[in-house]
Amino acid sequence: MQPKARKAYVPGLAALLVAVVAGCSGGGGADGAVTDTKPGGPTTATAAQPGKYRTLREPCGSVPRSMLKDLLPGVASLPEDQRAKVYEGTAAVTYDTDRRVGCGWKAASPDASNQLMIDLERVVSYDPAVSDADRAQEVYAKAETAAGLPAATAPGTPGGTPSATGSGAGTDTGTGSDSGTSTQTGETGSPSGTPSGSASGSGAPSDGAPSDGTTPDGLEPRVLENLGDAAFLDDVLARSGAAAQQRTVSVVFRTSNVIVTVRYTEQPAHPTVVPDSKELQDKARELARTLAEQLNE
Repeated sequence: MQPKARKAYVPGLAALLVAVVAGCSGGGGADGAVTDTKPGGPTTATAAQPGKYRTLREPCGSVPRSMLKDLLPGVASLPEDQRAKVYEGTAAVTYDTDRRVGCGWKAASPDASNQLMIDLERVVSYDPAVSDADRAQEVYAKAETAAGLPAATAPGTPGGTPSATGSGAGTDTGTGSDSGTSTQTGETGSPSGTPSGSASGSGAPSDGAPSDGTTPDGLEPRVLENLGDAAFLDDVLARSGAAAQQRTVSVVFRTSNVIVTVRYTEQPAHPTVVPDSKELQDKARELARTLAEQLNE
């Protein structure tokens, strides 16, 4: 009977094989960095930082009831069940609520009809060398340029030339942010649907509006400070139908990788009444500040 062959063990063989495989596949650097093991020396490429925000708030519940009462005075005259329906708002139709959400409200009174729309977009960069926040700034900059804000004036001089036409302040990001979403807000229109038209009007002005229907000095479309990382305001007066004059104030701001649009419209029932710029701007800016605070919670 022949003796059994004894198995040979090589203690260092397994470790050697692991080291060889690891060296061939290339090592991963710390903090998501990738090490290039090609000849010529290793280099490390650091991926851009992701955006601060990974989700978005539910929009229809983001506007406090007290603000809705002020923004939509016509609701007060409605029966209680109808008031509750209006205050609920109408959610925008989007394909991905983690990328874009919106909500709209509308109410009419004997004196005027008002519409409110809010739109929130979370921008994501598909370029590993560009951060989400930087990509969002590019999208925001396009919206600001499209608004056609008047050139800034020197300190101590009157405000810039009033905007004769409005191009809208929506963040038209169908191709800019690669979001692949489509937003509709029912009666309030889409985020890029701000009406355009001549800013000249006729008839008796309301308080804070000059007789020619232009925007008062100091209230022209402009860049805003102390609101998010960047912000601007647009103010457009246009005719709606044969005689009625409609003013739309839009406030757009960016906070990290989220872009927020607030659009507030008023159309007086009497064709000779010009909607008040200061009142509408104050209300839109207050709501924008509230939404910015919510994002920072």
